[in-house]
Amino acid sequence: MVGVVTDQGRHSPLSPPEAADLVLDFVNTRPIDGREERLADAPAAARWLRAAGLAREGTLVTEADAAAARELRQALVTVLLAHAGEHAGGGPGDGGPGGGTALEEAEAHLRRSGALYPLSPVVTAHDVRLVPAQEGVPGAFGGLLAAVSELARGGIWARVKACRNPPCHLGFYDRTRNCSAAYCSPKRCGAQVAMRSYRSRRAADPADAARE
Repeated sequence: MVGVVTDQGRHSPLSPPEAADLVLDFVNTRPIDGREERLADAPAAARWLRAAGLAREGTLVTEADAAAARELRQALVTVLLAHAGEHAGGGPGDGGPGGGTALEEAEAHLRRSGALYPLSPVVTAHDVRLVPAQEGVPGAFGGLLAAVSELARGGIWARVKACRNPPCHLGFYDRTRNCSAAYCSPKRCGAQVAMRSYRSRRAADPADAARE
């Protein structure tokens, strides 16, 4: 069970806590770099939720639940792209409208999810945890939102990002001291973006290309 704790000194901000690992595992269920879609259907979603410790063996997962998981994932990916400084274009691979609209829609979806999958505070003398108020798949989705809440309370939610390289959008944890990372790998994705930008400038200015 994922909880939100008041003791925020347990983790260095440069080291990802378990809550970050859970959120990143979830957003990286997408078919990235040729990997399979791990929320493709009800059986696949059930396997992932059980492996993540969010659902018990035998928890009923429907096709509607799998679709809801993919929608929740997409909303989180859009927010993580915003953390990385991505403010243009629609969500990854959706071909939708760009700009702030995609982020606003994602945030609205997450607000609706918060109402659908509420959390309850568990108060002890040592800490306060937010735990899912429901069982089954709603409780599993609530566990993901509890992880997000823990990261926000710890002041490190902005460090959980998605790579700005459009073919990638891999979720990653920003370990830089100034929280400035925009790509999962500067040598790979950062270099790819720089090369595309260079080629675009050359195409836009043939005279400049000729001088080279």
